[in-house]
Amino acid sequence: MKIVSVYNNFFKNNMFMKMLFIFSMISIVTIITLSYIIFLSVSDSTIRRELAIQKAAMEHVDRTIHQQFEAVQNMVRDMHQNEALSTNITYLMNHTYAEYVQHLTNGYYANQDDYSADVLKHFQNIMDRNSEIHHLMLYSAEQQDLSVFNQNKPFRKLSTNAAHSYIPDVMAMETPNISAPNLWIRKEINQWDPALYAIRVPINDTQTLRNLGQFLVFYDSKGIGNALDNYDSNLKGDIVVLSARGTVLFDSNNNYYGKKYPYVNMADSLFDQTDMDEMKKEQNMYVNKFVSADQGYVVIGTVPVEEMAEAYAGIRNTIVSISIVCLLFAVLVPAFFIINFAKRTRRIIRFTQKVKYGNLQARIDDTRDDELGQISHSFNDMLDELNLYIERVYKAEIKQKETELVALQARINPHFLYNTLEVIRMRAISQGARDVGEMIYSLSVLFKSLVQQKKNYTLKDEMEACRLYLELFRIRYKDIFVYTIQIDSIFYQHPVVKLSLQPIIENYVVHGIRTERSDNRLSIVVQEKGDILQVEVRDNGKGIEPSRLTEIMEELERPEESGQMFGLRSVHSRLRYLYGPEFGITIESTFGEGTTITVRYPHTERAGV
Repeated sequence: MKIVSVYNNFFKNNMFMKMLFIFSMISIVTIITLSYIIFLSVSDSTIRRELAIQKAAMEHVDRTIHQQFEAVQNMVRDMHQNEALSTNITYLMNHTYAEYVQHLTNGYYANQDDYSADVLKHFQNIMDRNSEIHHLMLYSAEQQDLSVFNQNKPFRKLSTNAAHSYIPDVMAMETPNISAPNLWIRKEINQWDPALYAIRVPINDTQTLRNLGQFLVFYDSKGIGNALDNYDSNLKGDIVVLSARGTVLFDSNNNYYGKKYPYVNMADSLFDQTDMDEMKKEQNMYVNKFVSADQGYVVIGTVPVEEMAEAYAGIRNTIVSISIVCLLFAVLVPAFFIINFAKRTRRIIRFTQKVKYGNLQARIDDTRDDELGQISHSFNDMLDELNLYIERVYKAEIKQKETELVALQARINPHFLYNTLEVIRMRAISQGARDVGEMIYSLSVLFKSLVQQKKNYTLKDEMEACRLYLELFRIRYKDIFVYTIQIDSIFYQHPVVKLSLQPIIENYVVHGIRTERSDNRLSIVVQEKGDILQVEVRDNGKGIEPSRLTEIMEELERPEESGQMFGLRSVHSRLRYLYGPEFGITIESTFGEGTTITVRYPHTERAGV
């Protein structure tokens, strides 16, 4: 009840309060909408900038892993290029350590080999130069044993034959070159540090190219983290590297080593995308993926939505503050002016009520020169003239006005209406409302064509009336409605019944057009079918339900008017009356797809047109 009372007291009969309320609502919605759009744009730009930084870091991680892989390949290449070292490695892989030591000693004393080709010292030098290498291993496919090199432990040669180990099966499998350390190898060398990743390269005989075994290098994943030192201050979120089996090879925040990574399904990742152009938002996370399908790993960057929101929180607060200030100005400043206008308007209303009750001596005290001031001055001048009018020429003026009224009524004809519409059109164009001007022009010409009495009404006249009518609605619906008219000039002078097509088009505009679509289309095609001139009006509108279409067809065939479907029935009955039962209209419609109405005229001129 309070709401109704407030409405009756402040809004119902208060134009200025309505104006203030509407203007305030428009201002509030506009400012909030613009602020939201600006916020979305700025936040999207911030998100893309932060993700670009993360992408650069991910690319750096990928380059680091590739460099480690190339380094391992170079190690194998150096082994093959050093003939003595290659021979010793082959001997070590195919013999016991004691036999290798004896072989190395014999070679040294016989001066057949250089002592610097010692495999153990060679690998020790590699690990001394690269502190990120955790283990170096040589697996012999023939002997099924594993030679293990470690900085903190002495060299070991472990038997890994198939009788008590699955390592031969693992080494025989084709796996990605970069992966997580195999469980059986971890168990054999008793190494359970989860922050490791393995690079494996086959070793072949340089003479026969026969595979001798595998060269394995376990890298410390912290070495990848060192590559991100330059990004620590700007990098948001986490970067992880997953193997083809979903094992975490590297985690920038050490949260997921030895765990299942929750945000990406590895079964799809290797075949999902091959670059970082696409960003997905999953589980309140911004997720980037960089797939290295040839090496079998995926670099993944994630940023929580909450953490990303912190990056643009300051901008958001600034936008909110500016929006509040704009809202205050947009509402309070107009309210001040509108309330002032309302007071002056109420003063004028009270003055007119005095005049209404016969006080012709009342005057409005308003010296301003704006519109309300001009109204006040005009009222004052009007009352002065009215008093003089009453005193001096009342009776004579009454008779004169009666005569002028008769003359004025005689002049109110279509010509006066056309001129008036033209004045309104030019006024609209001068004010920049060209679309309003075009609509007024089309309406004026359409009205003139409808009321104009022509002895011979042709198909060209009817088509022009249709075009003008459609032009009104093309301007009204702007980019969501188009129409086409196809007619050969030889049919222009064909006589037709007046208003035999326009009601059909009006029926589409009223009942068929779908304002929620942007591809509304209506076409008018005139063609000759033997002795019949056929006009086909086709649209892609709402269509007619089958049951309703049946009712319409029955209504068209009824002998008496029932008051329904006046437009279609009027066209149909007039055509049949003038030309015969084979003429008139037919309707074809598919509900939801559109309607086609065909109007049939006789090709030759008949009486009664």
